[in-house]
Amino acid sequence: MKERPILFNGEMVRAILDGHKTQTRRLFKLPKSASWLNTALPLDDGGYFQIAGRQGYWHVEEIECPIGFVGDRLWVRETWARYNIDRDSHDMAYRATAPNDWPKDGRWRPSIHMPRWASRITLEITGVRVERLQAITEQDAREEGITDGGCLNCGEPEPCGCENPAPDARDAFSFLWQSIHGQDSWHQNPWVWVIEFKRVDE
Repeated sequence: MKERPILFNGEMVRAILDGHKTQTRRLFKLPKSASWLNTALPLDDGGYFQIAGRQGYWHVEEIECPIGFVGDRLWVRETWARYNIDRDSHDMAYRATAPNDWPKDGRWRPSIHMPRWASRITLEITGVRVERLQAITEQDAREEGITDGGCLNCGEPEPCGCENPAPDARDAFSFLWQSIHGQDSWHQNPWVWVIEFKRVDE
């Protein structure tokens, strides 16, 4: 079993803590030896895949999931700070669930700089697969942490009157993906790693 860090924004951290998020999708990056991907077939249940692509010629190669294998653990990096509660002791503060008395001018540390000892969330990988981004189902979108409750743009139930309403979890996920990866990223329909996980107590 290996441990690797993984970054999540505040919204997704809260979804993990609430038990709503049990999947994450990360862009699939082709190895330098390949320029095109037509298919990715699992070689086992853990994280080994055979990729095949054709762009003028066929290329077949075996790869492993860079995020981890089934059974591996991921420790979550999130925006954080050291928090002096009573001037005599120190505790951790996390921006996703900031304490009520956190000062307005308090300084947060970027998630990328979080050390292992400061992480409060550990995840165990329970499944790994490769698929096109738009293959996500309504249930998958919910497991990505998207909850029902109305339009993603305004929060009001349908019909809400928004020009581009996002009434279901799959549509809401597409808006979330584009907010992170760019306006055309959903329509490009890239290949992604789909990582399923469960939260574990250490």
